[in-house]
Amino acid sequence: MSTSPANRVPSREQAYQEQIHRDLPRNFAANLAHGMLGLTGFRLMYAPTFIPAYVYALSGSKVAVGLALGAQFIGMALSSIWGATLIEHRERVMRVVYAVGWLMRLQIFGLAVSAFVLTGHWALAAACIFLTLFGFFSGMQGVAFNFLMSKVIPTTKRGKLIGLRNFLGGLIASGVAYLGGEYLVGTNAFGNGYAATFMLAFILTSIGISALSFVREPLSLSVRDKPSRLMDRLSDVPQLLRSNLNYRRFFFARALGALGSAAIPFYILYVGKYVSLSGATLGYFSLAFLLSQTVSNLAWGKIADANGYRQVFLLSVGLWGMATAVLICGNTLPIFLLAFCGLGAGFGGYQVASQNFVLEFGRSRELPMLIAISDTASHAMMAIGPLLGGLIATRFDYIHIFWLALAFKILAVWVIWRIQDPRNQSLCADRCLEQEFSQERA
Repeated sequence: MSTSPANRVPSREQAYQEQIHRDLPRNFAANLAHGMLGLTGFRLMYAPTFIPAYVYALSGSKVAVGLALGAQFIGMALSSIWGATLIEHRERVMRVVYAVGWLMRLQIFGLAVSAFVLTGHWALAAACIFLTLFGFFSGMQGVAFNFLMSKVIPTTKRGKLIGLRNFLGGLIASGVAYLGGEYLVGTNAFGNGYAATFMLAFILTSIGISALSFVREPLSLSVRDKPSRLMDRLSDVPQLLRSNLNYRRFFFARALGALGSAAIPFYILYVGKYVSLSGATLGYFSLAFLLSQTVSNLAWGKIADANGYRQVFLLSVGLWGMATAVLICGNTLPIFLLAFCGLGAGFGGYQVASQNFVLEFGRSRELPMLIAISDTASHAMMAIGPLLGGLIATRFDYIHIFWLALAFKILAVWVIWRIQDPRNQSLCADRCLEQEFSQERA
């Protein structure tokens, strides 16, 4: 006796999968629009040019640069697991994504206003505070937004979305970064070119988040029965790491890759030893870093959809390491620009892999905590890294930071190499479900 499709597939899961495929064009377009404008503004904040140069201009201290950048990631490390406790009992998380997203953007606005009205140590203190709060809300947003994307975008479509989103957003960001360096910082627009650049970032990210209001989110298939206390969930972390060997290896590899980012704030300061850091030069290096991220994201997305994020991680961190070696050996503007292209492409691929590989390691109910745990480790290392880098740069030289970062990248590649990619099992399950739905519709 044959078994009907309705008996083979639970009705709630069937409705969930059908809604994902039905709303995919709308959700894909909303995420793409958000990326084109939202990521444009955020890349102005994350680019290794404007923030480090601004803090160094205020303080004249390499340690202060590390402290300010570290403050941002300390905020992210403190909030990621708390962010998971805010959403893992909710059947829909869109409200949390939207609320926290606006709180992030208010910190960019505060940074811009403080740069306009404050000077000296007061401006530096305000920058550290706003960067910490920006990081705090960013850590929560990262968990909520990645979980939302795991619900509305199928595994086999995420690479395409991320590639297009980062390409289009990065293309705009590259042009804006160049214009920001050339015409805002270079001409000291509105009395403070850095403040004008931060205000532009706020405007772009504010427009971008509005696109997320068009997302149609399905009810989660499985959620926790009630909200969890933060300390209770922290006590669950060791067991979650012990229970999945591949996820544990990813956790350590991402932490090592994050330590490899310790050198990022000092790229531009090292270049400043050999070439003059005028507004135009900042624009050139921002353009090289962001445009290479932009173009490479199309390739990273295709590789991810075809072969998984494990391969993206290996290739991108390898490229990132080679570009670091070029930077160490360089002493002229063309070589430095080439190095920044490699650094941007490699770091961009690392970000794509580290943020999305985790979505393939667990079931829906487990994902918020899995995302939060790996985010926390990454952000903690990215907080320690710049501060450690600032101390090393003060005591020794930038070259020592770069060699140490390169060693961490090599270790991260070695750990990822030992992971068995979970993509094969998840793709098999997705295809089986799609076949069931196709048979039923036929």
